Amino acid sequence: MNPVFVIGHRNPDTDSICSAICYAELKHRLTGELYIPCRAGHVNTETKFVLERFGVKAPRYIKSFEPCLSDVQYRRIPGIDEEMSLHRAWNYMNENDIQTLAVVDEDRHLKGLLTLSDIARFYMEDKDANALAEAGTSYRNLVDVLDGTLIVGDIEKRFEQGSVVVAAANPDVLEDYIGPHDMVILGNRYESQLCAIEMNAGCIIIGLGAKVSRTIRKLASENQVSIIATPLTTYSCAKVVSQAVPVRHVMRRRGLITFEPDDVVEDVKRAVSKKRMRYYPLLDEQGRYIGMFSQRNLLDLERPSVILVDHNERDQAADGIRSTNIIEIIDHHRIDSVETSGPIYFRNQPLGCTATIITGMYHEHNVPIEPKIAGLLCSAILSDTLMFRSPTCTPLDRAAAEELAQIAGLDIREYATEMFRSSSCLRDRSMDELFHMDFKYFQVQNKKIAISQITSVSENELNGIRDKMLDYMEDYLKTSGLSMQFVMLTDIIEEKTELLYVGRGAKNLVYTAFRKECGEHSVVLPGVVSRKKQMVTPLLSAMEEEGTM
Repeated sequence: MNPVFVIGHRNPDTDSICSAICYAELKHRLTGELYIPCRAGHVNTETKFVLERFGVKAPRYIKSFEPCLSDVQYRRIPGIDEEMSLHRAWNYMNENDIQTLAVVDEDRHLKGLLTLSDIARFYMEDKDANALAEAGTSYRNLVDVLDGTLIVGDIEKRFEQGSVVVAAANPDVLEDYIGPHDMVILGNRYESQLCAIEMNAGCIIIGLGAKVSRTIRKLASENQVSIIATPLTTYSCAKVVSQAVPVRHVMRRRGLITFEPDDVVEDVKRAVSKKRMRYYPLLDEQGRYIGMFSQRNLLDLERPSVILVDHNERDQAADGIRSTNIIEIIDHHRIDSVETSGPIYFRNQPLGCTATIITGMYHEHNVPIEPKIAGLLCSAILSDTLMFRSPTCTPLDRAAAEELAQIAGLDIREYATEMFRSSSCLRDRSMDELFHMDFKYFQVQNKKIAISQITSVSENELNGIRDKMLDYMEDYLKTSGLSMQFVMLTDIIEEKTELLYVGRGAKNLVYTAFRKECGEHSVVLPGVVSRKKQMVTPLLSAMEEEGTM
């Protein structure tokens, strides 16, 4: 059974993480199926405090839903040694129903590829009687394909000189055809065997299961002529002997196309779309061969099912969200641009927190809320509503938090203060970490902005990072691709925000949004503590107003 992934937005806050965990638990209890809570970013300090307080592991981190080759059902066909005969390779292909084999060394590093067409081409195009010698064919391979026995010689040696000759003529004529080191295929005629030895053949193959006399054995040994006895007919010997050629003589060495498990499927599709090969080797990070995949494997890839919580905007979703099958959205923000392939369950309520919605869903389905789940849901509500100070907070949020706190055994004021202080000590963190701790993108027409929020219970702490944050924002803007950047330094106790801004036109935009005299890069906004309700709406409305002018 394929799992369903429950995930919040990028740069997740406490609501995003806790809602994913609690909703996955609710869905599992209702259906018995596997729902996996996930996160699209790193856990911030406040959320880490909450998870540790209630003994809950952080959700699985998903960097991207864009399918990679590791998601493809590739075939774990072991590679073959380059000394394997074409005969064995052919049988190996048939046994595994595959048309391409990886040729590897003892450490599984790729040395070449052998395809069915390579074998066919060798048989159809290579009519050279010297092919066995050119390939340095081992006597082990020759004995194997002939189903024979090495009567005289060393099985570890190779046939490296001479041509293949079929001794079908009389002995007196053979002398004109057999050269030094040749491989001679003949029957049980003593005179022909003797002639081949006298002409310094390198190897004689005696077919029809004929016995080899002691005299022939002795002469062959004295003249360093190998003898292979086989039950095959002369015709069969001539037919199969070239199958002893090692695969290294035929395999492809140049222009090999290989991939790694982390390669994105769409990129791989483009790379192989105009190629004629059916199978491609998959290598690990050390370049070791691990399996084969086909173009059909890329087409058969099943899209993962996903439930979005605490967001519905594509820019805030995990990378590769287009490659998923979104089946539900549970959110409390404005409705924006996530597209789905069909109708879905979409629950969006104007509440202060997604966790409040999920709490209501537990009640609707008569599912008891365990203390641990209650603690997570309560934490999310307190965090998102800034302990009921945010204008986004509704009576439902407060009632839900009070009920959950009772189940979890929490004193709301005492616990919220402890939770908010856990994310303090701002001076000990880098500006990059603080900027991206609670960070969201927004777009109006062709302009894309980012709004980050940093909260604290200490005004002095916020003042201490102000100038460094502005310097960081100026530098980051140059490479971010954004039109403007904003950072809310929110004092929870005093219920006010100092808004920092950089970017061309940012100052005028803030003035249009709030009708308040602004400094060069900042303005203090009393009573503003909510990004969603008090910051996003005025700024985006001002952007739309400018776009129509």
